[in-house]
Order: sequence, then C-alpha cells, then structure tokens
Amino acid sequence: MNKREFGGQVLLNVVFIILCALIIVPFLLLLAVSITAESDITKYGYQLIPHNIDFSAYQYIFKSPKMILDAYKITATFSFTRMFFSVLLMSMIAYPLTKREFKGKSIISFYLYFTMLFNGGLVPTYILITQYLHLKNSFWVYIFPGLISPWYVFMIRTFFQGLPYEISEAALIDGADEYQIFTRIILPLSKPVLATVALFMFLSSWNDWNTSMLYITEDHLYSLQYLLQRIMENIKLLQEIQQQGIILSGAEDIPSETMRMAMAVVVAGPALIVFPFFQKYFVKGLTVGSVKG
Repeated sequence: MNKREFGGQVLLNVVFIILCALIIVPFLLLLAVSITAESDITKYGYQLIPHNIDFSAYQYIFKSPKMILDAYKITATFSFTRMFFSVLLMSMIAYPLTKREFKGKSIISFYLYFTMLFNGGLVPTYILITQYLHLKNSFWVYIFPGLISPWYVFMIRTFFQGLPYEISEAALIDGADEYQIFTRIILPLSKPVLATVALFMFLSSWNDWNTSMLYITEDHLYSLQYLLQRIMENIKLLQEIQQQGIILSGAEDIPSETMRMAMAVVVAGPALIVFPFFQKYFVKGLTVGSVKG
C-alpha cells in the first residue's frame, strides 16, 4: 500500500468514525437523560453524564407492570408472527415471477405494481377490516392487513433472478420438483435478502401504533407503542390542567421530560437486540436485491 492509498484509507476511517459518533452519541444522550433527575434537566439541560442518577421515569412507566408486559407480549408476538408469514408469502409470490415459462408473470407483476401507486384509502380500508373481515378488537388485525408488500416482493424477485438458473435446471434433471427447489435450494441461497426483508418487516410491526389507534379499544390488546403514547398524552393533559391553576395531588411529581426519553429507550431496546442477528446479511441483501430492475 503506497502513501496515497494509506492516506485515503485513513480519511475513510475518520469519516466512518465521525458517522458512527453521530449515530451513537444521540442514543447515549437519550439514555443519559432518561436516568437524569427532572430538576437537573431544568437546571443544566441535556447532558451525557447525569449530575444525579434518578430512575423515577422508569418507575412511573412500570408503575402498572401488567399493562406494559401485556403490551410487550402482544407487540412481540405479532411482530415475529407477521415477520415470518410475510417473508414466507412474499418469497412464494416472488419465486414464480422469476420463471421464464410462467406466462402470467407480467399480469401479476403489473397488479403488484399498481397497488404500489394506488390504494383504496383509509375509509374503505377501515370498512373492509371492521365490517367485512370483522377484525376489530382482534389480535389478527395486527397481522393480516399489510402482510404483503409489493416493494419487498420485487426486491426478493430481483435477488432470485440473480441466482444461477442452471442450479434449478440441474435440480429438475435430478428429479426435484418446484417445491423442493424452492425450499432446499432457492431459500437457503437467499438468506441475505430474506433476512433484510425480515428485519424491515419486524421494525415496521414493532413501531406500529396506528393499528391500535384505529381498530383496538380493549386495553389488553394495545401495542406497546400505542400504550406509551397514551401514557404520554395523559401526562400532557395533567400538565395542561395544572397550568390552568387546578392542583392535582401527585401530578407535580411526574417526570415528564425524562419520561419521554425513558419511553424511547423502552421501545428501542428489543429492536437493538434483534438487529445484530440480521446485520451480516443486511447490507448484501439490500444492495444485491436492488441492483436489477
């Protein structure tokens, strides 16, 4: 390596170190503020090193642990369930679209593409889910709507098209049927794109609060995101009541500012744990699956 290449490598490393710092430092600040005393936030503002460590925000969030744990259970269950079935169904749709002899692939591709441009809208979707599918106040309302994403179908299809077609032909000659080729050859070779899509589906499900707001009225079926949002709205309401001169016992002790940060940590924690398991496939699946049109 000559001096020019060495200098370029050093510059590249410095740039990535700065980018990593820009990503990591805000999260560390978020974590630090969540364990900072509310009074210190007013005096000193946000700081990476708290003057006084205080877990009041977490104590308030987990004051009713059953609701939080139920929301965690619901959110984790439908996130992993939806992720699994989404990846399975979308890969099953994408595989026939790569077959040269499949005559209907242009029609199906156009149908999928059309749904990316146009949809029925919020009101027809709400009527369909509540009046015809009867999914209101049901666990399955988190899973069935949005189970298939055309964008990810095309992404998986493009990755499948990049696999050597001769492998499938050799398997057919050896007596394998399409099901065996799909499950024993195509899927194992497609781990990068499948893991990437699985990660995206998991994160979109984990961060879903809109479904609970529209279709859920029973407390034990609330998603984690929506439950924490409701807690935040209740705190904001108490603060507005206090500003009007009405004194509520205990309301002045609510750690509103630090509690926002604590909620973000509570929500982000599981996603940060899941990400390392997909990391080694993430970049390859995202790039290879999007090169071809």
